Amino acid sequence: MNELPPFDEAFRMRLRDLLLWRRDVRRFRADPLPAGTLERLFQVACLAPSVGLCQPWRFVVVDDPRRRQVVRDVFKACNADALASYTGEQAARYAKLKLAGLEEAPCQFAAFTDRATSVGHGLGRRTMPETAEYSAVTAISMMWLAARAEDIGMGWISILDPARMNDVLDVPKSWRFIGYFCLGYPQFESDRPELERAGWERRQSWEACVLWR
Repeated sequence: MNELPPFDEAFRMRLRDLLLWRRDVRRFRADPLPAGTLERLFQVACLAPSVGLCQPWRFVVVDDPRRRQVVRDVFKACNADALASYTGEQAARYAKLKLAGLEEAPCQFAAFTDRATSVGHGLGRRTMPETAEYSAVTAISMMWLAARAEDIGMGWISILDPARMNDVLDVPKSWRFIGYFCLGYPQFESDRPELERAGWERRQSWEACVLWR
């Protein structure tokens, strides 16, 4: 068997820095990513763990300007509906938020889950079929960190109608939409979430997220 490479304290601190500086980016420079970058990041994503080793993630790279425009139209409609759900000062704050980099990001892709895959022979999914989606999200997280390690920003757009995305991107109806992602070089760097900087919400302490039994 292969030996585990040494991960010393310096590496662990650098890893924590990577986690700290991984941000949901919405403000991108127009510079294109170097050739081969996206393929390399997908390779890292596919190193993620998956239930029963089923590898259910399906990534759809969106380069076609017409499809990108449709995605922008869907976002605008969904965002308008979301804005209408707020009132008063909260609505005013929401209206000022920048929630997507669809106009600027040079690379864009969608992530889906193929629950019907025969890979893995259904192991682990009989009682919790949703673990296929969890596996896809894990792959996305791996890719996000790998992108950040190359000074590339990544943003997750969830303000979209999942029922429309399969048709927009011409993928099988059985695939479940996970999210739409933008990649590119950030306009600026920050170790604080944009929603925190904008006063929308504050990050909770880890203690608020842990129960002891």
